[in-house]
Amino acid sequence: MQASASIANPLATPAKSPRSLFIRRFGKEKIAVFGLAIIILFSVVALLAPVIAPYDPLYQNIPDSLSPPSATHWLGADKLGRDILSRLLYGARISLATGLTVVGLASVTGTLVGAFAGYAGKWWDEGLMRITDIFFAFPSLILAMAIAGALGPSLRNALIAVAVVTWPIYARLARGQVLVLRRRDFVEAAHAVGAGHGLILRRHLFPNMLSPLLVQASFDMGTTILSVAGLSFIGFGAQPPTPEWGVMISEGRNYITTHWWLTFFPAIATLLSVAGFNLVGDGLRDVLDPRLRR
Repeated sequence: MQASASIANPLATPAKSPRSLFIRRFGKEKIAVFGLAIIILFSVVALLAPVIAPYDPLYQNIPDSLSPPSATHWLGADKLGRDILSRLLYGARISLATGLTVVGLASVTGTLVGAFAGYAGKWWDEGLMRITDIFFAFPSLILAMAIAGALGPSLRNALIAVAVVTWPIYARLARGQVLVLRRRDFVEAAHAVGAGHGLILRRHLFPNMLSPLLVQASFDMGTTILSVAGLSFIGFGAQPPTPEWGVMISEGRNYITTHWWLTFFPAIATLLSVAGFNLVGDGLRDVLDPRLRR
């Protein structure tokens, strides 16, 4: 029977796996692929910074102070003679690490809170959602500045501040997804056969609400990098001589009209990294949302 079936359908092709379908659809999003290439480039640069950086990012060479781009310093040197290229390469490590740390903390915390609120319902839902409303009542950057200022200026405290103002986004998103999914037939069937609440959340709800959370995380990576750089720029984040892009822009702002390279290159690095994650987020949204597929 199997042999005759294969002869009767010589043109039949095996069904493609969800992973291959995703890769194929994402590959059609040319702008998103370009954004992914930017992210990969920055990731490789960050990993290989100790190998490819021409100088120690903290090494001061006063005779080279404020040197323009040249063969000695490809992107110039700052007011203390530190090589800007080397500081940019090491700054990529800090920026990507901050993005992953904040998004990881915020997404896990917010998803757990939102999923529990949506699944438990009743006064649990009301209480947890009113707490998230408190955070939404303040502008996120102003609240992050207040938290970072209260904790003290440091990169760690800046990460905590940005994570605190970010997790409510995931809580709202996860709650909305759970409220929709808990009424689906497959969840009702799991209840009918006696599946526990933990099993239903782990096996049926979390996998099905992963797509919007992944899209949100892609956008938040760029937002986090920009927010942490902004806090460092105004003195609430990383402190000199840390080779962080916001710190580099802050140190060069007084020379912006005479020594443009001090602020131009770290600003371009920040722009490209944020744009890369935003482009990938747009592509993921188009691929994972059936309503947006063309």
